[in-house]
Amino acid sequence: MKFVRKKGEKKLIETFVNEFEKIARDKERSKQRLSFVLAGGNSPKRLYKKLSKAKVNWNNIDFFWGDERFVPKKSPYSNFYLVKNNFFKFIQINKNQIYSINTENINLKKAVKLYGKKIRKYFKKKIIFDIFLLGMGDDGHIASIFKYDLHKNSNKIVRSVTRKDFKRITINLKIINKSKSIFLWLNTKKKTEIFYKIKNQKKRILPVDFLQKKKVKIYCIY
Repeated sequence: MKFVRKKGEKKLIETFVNEFEKIARDKERSKQRLSFVLAGGNSPKRLYKKLSKAKVNWNNIDFFWGDERFVPKKSPYSNFYLVKNNFFKFIQINKNQIYSINTENINLKKAVKLYGKKIRKYFKKKIIFDIFLLGMGDDGHIASIFKYDLHKNSNKIVRSVTRKDFKRITINLKIINKSKSIFLWLNTKKKTEIFYKIKNQKKRILPVDFLQKKKVKIYCIY
């Protein structure tokens, strides 16, 4: 587990953008496409706006979502909507690069099946994302993986999650941990304090505890 600690979000964002640019350029030099899994929620809003100005070839990058609320794409609660308005509208990409989760005119079970099929078809063999960006809730959840609902041994690519607020679709923990680079985005002191509190507990019970420690990099405010 590696840590990137900065005093403010501005410096944290600049550091992430620099690292992202390096990964993207290395991938392009090797003549391979970059697969980038996007985080939802409000935490990465400023990050996405700044990232849109990164000096990379956006045409060489394909975009996925770690999780999605089962709401229409124009809903303010939609992770797709958040990314579209804070990121996609500032960069030049085509529809074929966007591997979003279908949440409209479809039932939840079929949506899960289609997203899993979409990911499997993209990778063909082993499913290994290049960059998996994650936020963390105050309760230690990541993507839509919550305490007592970890499914940490599941071999499924994606699954449905039923919560009081929304029904959701999430990529499973095993798939997240296979990614080449996992970035945990803790853009406030409060989130950093919560993370350290979780980290110092003797028992691993919260989702963030089960990230692959050798691959994850913690971007945090101190």
